[in-house]
Amino acid sequence: MTLIKSISGIRGTIGGKVGDSFTPVDIVKFTAAFITFLKAESSKKRLKIVVGRDARISGEMVNTLVTGTIAGLGADVIDIGLSTTPTVEIAIPDSDADGGIIITASHNPKHWNALKLLNAKGEFISGKEGQKVLAIAEKESFSFCDVDNIGKYSKDDTFIKKHIEKILALPLVDVAAIKKANFKVTIDCVNSTGGIAIPMLLESLGVKSVEKLFCEPNGIFPHNPEPLPENLEEISKAVLKNKSHVGFVVDPDVDRLAIVREDGEMFGEEYTLVAIADYILKNTKGNTVSNLSSTRALKDVTEKHGGEYSASAVGEVNVVELMKLRNAVIGGEGNGGVIYPELHYGRDALVGIALFLTHLAKYGKSCSSLRATYPEYCISKNKIELSEGINVDKILSKVREKYKNQPMNTSDGVRIDFDKEWVHLRKSNTEPIIRIYSESDSMAKADCLAQKIISDIKDILKASNN
Repeated sequence: MTLIKSISGIRGTIGGKVGDSFTPVDIVKFTAAFITFLKAESSKKRLKIVVGRDARISGEMVNTLVTGTIAGLGADVIDIGLSTTPTVEIAIPDSDADGGIIITASHNPKHWNALKLLNAKGEFISGKEGQKVLAIAEKESFSFCDVDNIGKYSKDDTFIKKHIEKILALPLVDVAAIKKANFKVTIDCVNSTGGIAIPMLLESLGVKSVEKLFCEPNGIFPHNPEPLPENLEEISKAVLKNKSHVGFVVDPDVDRLAIVREDGEMFGEEYTLVAIADYILKNTKGNTVSNLSSTRALKDVTEKHGGEYSASAVGEVNVVELMKLRNAVIGGEGNGGVIYPELHYGRDALVGIALFLTHLAKYGKSCSSLRATYPEYCISKNKIELSEGINVDKILSKVREKYKNQPMNTSDGVRIDFDKEWVHLRKSNTEPIIRIYSESDSMAKADCLAQKIISDIKDILKASNN
């Protein structure tokens, strides 16, 4: 069984021993630590906390523990129930709350669950803040309130509707154009809360023909819930069978968006953000940000529109931080995560769908034709496993020295650029592994670049052993 404690929250598998898995005791401990942290940072006598969850089987049990713990620490709870991660992010500032917890293990299988921790802006807490929460949890330095000061519990299931209303109000979401296009859309919501939110969104956008796959929010995932091509055979076939113009797939908490073309082929998870950024930049001058392991196609599109592209360390909180610093008008991650600050600073598949459909309607041609307008790049993902005790930082330092004359970014491991190719090396925080991401204009070239770096690392290891 697994329990992973990180600066962004706690996640693990349901069942097992305390401290080894995502057990009720661990859930209460880390919830209490987070609320204790928020109380210490606030001047308010009584906090207000928003809680929402995806539809996974353990969600109701975890929700009961989380909301009860929050109330037990004297904070009021607004339980927005079955929801999406971006909806919770929007609900926090809308409710004038002091923070929030999303109960979701994102793309992990059904036996996983997690607590994701948000600040008063509805954004993930920083690394520094996360360390404080972990320290409080480790010491169990929290104190529950007496009976007269227990927090109040209330429910509010209106926030998905409010979220959609905010999307419809965005100037670059053109409902009239989408209606006129008369799109046929197929969706796969992996039996989670996308099955509630996406049909509601599409109806509001004027899409009358929607073929629904796996839209019952019962948490029984019909396939691996990560929206990768190898998991999406059924929607690919359904798009062709239904003669849909486009297919949309989301993960269980609806912050990642994959797109299926009308020919049943994948649009490409890296290109979700690229296409939406292209549309935004056509209408709004500005800069973009993605992480170091995302495609350079976003850089190409940004520069074509006269903007400046920047790459952040991997992780949504890092992308958001750099977006604010660069005043980016659009950003996100190459896993289908779109961050549109005009709405909020969080990955949001719902706003991604609305913006993509607007873009496709105005483009006036097929999804595959639109995809063909973007530079073609392929990312190869590899790893090299090392012996216990190997100094990974020393290896990365040697790689940096070897390629010191190449453009390089060392904010998160080592990323080295070679004209229109790049390679990104990141060490694992939990295992003796170096993950190696490489990109070129063909998969064969990307694989070749990765193998070249792997060969370099082997040579470094060999030299250090002699």
